[in-house]
Amino acid sequence: MKTNRRTFLRTAGISLALPALDLFAAGTAAQPKRRMVCICAPLGLHPDNFIPKQPGKDYALSDYLEIVKNFRDDMTVISGLQHAGMGSSFAHQASASFLTGVPGAGRPGFRNAISLDQLAAEHLGTQTRFPSLALSGEGAGGLSWTRTGALIPADNSPSKVFARLFLEGSAGDVQEQLRKLEDGRSILDDVSAQAKSLRSGLGSEDRDKLDEYLTSVRELEQRMVNDESWAKKPKPAVSVEPPKDIANPADLIGRTNLLFDLAHLALQTDSTRLITIMLAGSSFAPPIQGVSLGHHDLSHHGKDPGKLAQLKIVEMEVMKTVAALLSKLKQSKEDDSTLLDRTTVFLGSNLGDASSHSTKNLPVLLAGGGFRHGQHLAFDPDNPPPLCNLYVSMLQRLGIETDRFSTATGTLSGLDLKTA
Repeated sequence: MKTNRRTFLRTAGISLALPALDLFAAGTAAQPKRRMVCICAPLGLHPDNFIPKQPGKDYALSDYLEIVKNFRDDMTVISGLQHAGMGSSFAHQASASFLTGVPGAGRPGFRNAISLDQLAAEHLGTQTRFPSLALSGEGAGGLSWTRTGALIPADNSPSKVFARLFLEGSAGDVQEQLRKLEDGRSILDDVSAQAKSLRSGLGSEDRDKLDEYLTSVRELEQRMVNDESWAKKPKPAVSVEPPKDIANPADLIGRTNLLFDLAHLALQTDSTRLITIMLAGSSFAPPIQGVSLGHHDLSHHGKDPGKLAQLKIVEMEVMKTVAALLSKLKQSKEDDSTLLDRTTVFLGSNLGDASSHSTKNLPVLLAGGGFRHGQHLAFDPDNPPPLCNLYVSMLQRLGIETDRFSTATGTLSGLDLKTA
């Protein structure tokens, strides 16, 4: 019974396989490190400038894709996808479901579920100092959610994240951290013991709730043990100046560059292998030449030619930051490969068209990760497979043996791995 539960645990439409164990790794070659970066543009990417007109390998580059043309063989453009059950009434709130696929975001009674990155962190998180990083260009709202559907606040201060990743505290600071971890574990031991003592007097529904709680306690205990082991190891040294936070909330390009640089450093030093990034979407005019209106206002253009022209300027600058990130990853070598080939970079949005609040035909760019790229996978926007099918493919590429995630019906057809 225990073996079956651990081999294939199903919860809210999510299947969990066993993590990689030494028992199964014995006698096999060491597997390469696999990583994932998930990026959400919360105000979308104007579809006419992003989505190619032709499907297949011979598609003509759109204006936005022209900016990343050097990575044509390292990326796949995907159109037509959407999350199953997602409507346009609460389109902006749909960012809560971007990496979970749970329909109904923004509606009364909505309860989220575990996000793609956190499911991956349950399998890979102990292999790095930080199981995952949740970053944001503005505010604490991010893309990462726990198994119980609680939002993991995103870090929006690159300087503080850099310090956590790379700056060593004093010997006293380290001892204080270890003491806090020990105190925390003692508190959890007490809470767990008290909760177990209540179990015999509870009904079946309450016992299920208690079991879920105790499982969360055990997971937290495991993370604390992992934190303690890493606290005793020196942090990686990097030869770059610590970033300075940008106070201007409208400077979405400057803020995005800082986050992408930080993400590259975190992956390069193997400080984490799982990163989510919510890009900025300010209502103020960004400091970009030729732009006088706020990004949010421009994204809700109502087909006004002047707004569309300014929106194109803003979003082309965003695509330049994506190109810079891909370039850094491709230039970083790891063994006989590159960091880009080892890292699945997923750029998308909760909005297909911000102006009409449409959640159909979402813009998707998938780069790196060892997939067979160089194509435009075009699906029927009126009858698409769920976006979560792509997530299953991404999880499998990380080495996680699962065929389900949220509303997925399988892997994404047409997306294959490199043969060599």
